[in-house]
Amino acid sequence: MKKLLIEGEDFYYDANGYMVLTKKYHLEKGYCCGLGCTHCPYDYENVPEPKRSELKQEKEK
Repeated sequence: MKKLLIEGEDFYYDANGYMVLTKKYHLEKGYCCGLGCTHCPYDYENVPEPKRSELKQEKEK
């Protein structure tokens, strides 16, 4: 059975109304999905280049 997501804990909505998954959610998932998520705790390891390098540079700002 899948776990229900809890707003404010597993996700939140950004200013544009998009659902953003939290670091907590990603850590519970256990791997990088490769989509370049905002709160990826896995250093974007499965995101293909050149997007991976771009995301890492943005995160450093």
